[in-house]
Amino acid sequence: MLLSSILIDLSSACEVALHLKKSWVFPSTSSPMCFFSKLTVLDISVFPYGPFLGLFPFFCSGVSRTAVCCSICGFIQWMSRGDMAKPLLGHRSMEGDPSITPAASRTIGVLGSGDFARSLAVRLVCSGFKVVVGSRNPKRKAGLFPSAAEVTFQAEAVKKTDVIFVAVFREHYSTLCDLADVLVGKILVDVSNNTEINHHKESNAEYLASLFPACTVVKGFNVVSAWALQSGARDGNKQVLICSNNQEAKRTVAEIAQVMGFTPVDMGCMSSAREIENIPLRLLPAWKIPIFLALGLFLCFFTYNLIRQVIHPYIREHKNKLYKIPIEVVNTTLPCVAYVMLSLVYLPGVLAACSQLYYGTKYRRFPDWLDQWLQHRKQIGLLSFFCAALHAMYSLCLPMRRSHRYQLIETAVKQAVEKKMNIWVEEEVWRMEIYISVGIIALGLLSLLAITSLPSIANSLNWREFSFIQSTLGFIALVISTLHTLTYGWSRAFDENQYKFYLPPTYTLTLLVPCTVILAKVIFSLPCIQQRLLRIRRGWEKGRYVKFVLPSATGEYSSGETSSNV
Repeated sequence: MLLSSILIDLSSACEVALHLKKSWVFPSTSSPMCFFSKLTVLDISVFPYGPFLGLFPFFCSGVSRTAVCCSICGFIQWMSRGDMAKPLLGHRSMEGDPSITPAASRTIGVLGSGDFARSLAVRLVCSGFKVVVGSRNPKRKAGLFPSAAEVTFQAEAVKKTDVIFVAVFREHYSTLCDLADVLVGKILVDVSNNTEINHHKESNAEYLASLFPACTVVKGFNVVSAWALQSGARDGNKQVLICSNNQEAKRTVAEIAQVMGFTPVDMGCMSSAREIENIPLRLLPAWKIPIFLALGLFLCFFTYNLIRQVIHPYIREHKNKLYKIPIEVVNTTLPCVAYVMLSLVYLPGVLAACSQLYYGTKYRRFPDWLDQWLQHRKQIGLLSFFCAALHAMYSLCLPMRRSHRYQLIETAVKQAVEKKMNIWVEEEVWRMEIYISVGIIALGLLSLLAITSLPSIANSLNWREFSFIQSTLGFIALVISTLHTLTYGWSRAFDENQYKFYLPPTYTLTLLVPCTVILAKVIFSLPCIQQRLLRIRRGWEKGRYVKFVLPSATGEYSSGETSSNV
């Protein structure tokens, strides 16, 4: 009964809102905004008080439906004078900036009626532009666009504006050739993308420019999704990459992007359009090397642990330990990968410092492999945190296994048979307490490093804060992770029974790279080396002092050869 009452009251509220929709207007236009009837274009979630309208009848369940509807009417009228009198995305103030044309005085054309064209029209209307949409079937497509946008035939839309967004696929560019005469002198903004990288010999923007040589073509908005356009720049990538051979056209499109709430980035001339169109098609380009590195380490450590924990018992003791593969072997492998990956984040910095100390300058270019390594440290660190988080979850699941319960029962039965009343081992208790505590601290520091590497968080920090977290706290996390590994091994590294097939325990192998990094950091912290490295990074060079020997001068005031240091 309560749910039905809520639905009835909500439907009544929607009816009242539909009758009042004429009172909803844009701040810079006089056209009505059909907020409820255009749910296919504007979702209710963009309405700041939408959840309140849905819950309002619930709080008024004891009041008559008429009173609820009247309350909603008054609430809507109050909001129309307040927050809803503002656009969904507040654009920056343009007063006093002569380079920006007021949005209300500019008309923007959109050719196309697809998803991207509809989202683009919504964003332009919400930003205060007058929008004219050109379609081959305007009567059929008019209901898909906001009522503030004019939907007409393509030829009529082109005549009403100088800036036109071409939101059609490359294959349909030829259908616009009939508009060549009316498109003369217009600015065409190509927003299309290809289905494959370098699918055509020329970019879509260059192909469009060849079809309409009398127009100025600008490539832009292709890296922005329809979702980012409809929900605002705050929910997506704010950068809009723009390129064109005409500087004035680029400036015009950049102004439009700024008013829409995006950040325009000038990518140069039209030859850059091919690269811009390839950007949305690349799948995690900066993550390929780190992912392959993590997979390679995982396979190596997984194979090593499989030999020690499964194959060795089967060959030597004829015991079937295959049940350990899904949980125990994987859980032994994940911390090894996380630990080594964390050390690989700081190892290239050590190598770069060694190179600077050896050559005595910071101006010598690093090798390409080291340069690529330095650029992928962020991704390597995030993958390290991911493996560490998985290791923590796997460890929490270890007592849930059926095999673990059987082993506990078996141990209890053996104690009863052997009549052992106290099996408390003080050393093992302290070892596990320290091991778990240090592991939690290390995971907490890794979480902090991962969070601060996010662009939204990193942009809120100054350089000193970011450097302290990523460098100082990161090195502390590496040291604590080393303590975590050492407490896990404890004295077992010296137990000959731990060497299966003469292979050392896995954790002893993982200590090689991190201990090297820690030792190098300690050496670099020595005053004599630290001061020299600091001088080099401030511009000092070992071979910049050159001794010149001046030729001897003749005369009564000459005294032979002289030398000078420069």
